[in-house]
Amino acid sequence: MAPTSAGAVPDDIVVMGQVLLPYGVKGWLRIRPHTESPDGLLQFKAWWLRAPGGGAWKPALPREGRMHSDALLVRLDGVETREAALALKGCDVGVPRAVLPKAGAGEIYQADLVGLEVVNRDGVVLGRVIEVADFGAHPLLRVAGPGSAAAAGERLIPYVAAVVDEVDLDAGRLRVDWGEDY
Repeated sequence: MAPTSAGAVPDDIVVMGQVLLPYGVKGWLRIRPHTESPDGLLQFKAWWLRAPGGGAWKPALPREGRMHSDALLVRLDGVETREAALALKGCDVGVPRAVLPKAGAGEIYQADLVGLEVVNRDGVVLGRVIEVADFGAHPLLRVAGPGSAAAAGERLIPYVAAVVDEVDLDAGRLRVDWGEDY
């Protein structure tokens, strides 16, 4: 990727998608957007990419893009070959929080769920959300928690209306219909 004039790395980057695979031989990328509107990621002039598993964010400038089925096809400045595109496989695609529109009433950014304490209907603390993963059907909350043997490690809780009773950002809490032994 070519360097950009984006300046210092923002400390509040929100993950908005993931690089899946190269598309074709001219450096195009197939991206799975994590946005309500799949082509919404194209509205941002500058992106930040982070290698799978973490690491430093690096600036990227989308040159052109379009929707193709359920994925976004994009060419980035400095990515001209299939090999260069393949090197970005699995990268997170993010934008600074400051460029995102304010969430509307009844809306929430998935990134805001990270760090929330997860409590079930019985008042048992199941842990804290450490990641929101999206594998297609619906987002999954990755929760690391204290408590019983089942909760000592991590658990995945579906982020769906049938399970999530309440999200209280002000209190830093997420209330769920989820058993301690699930």
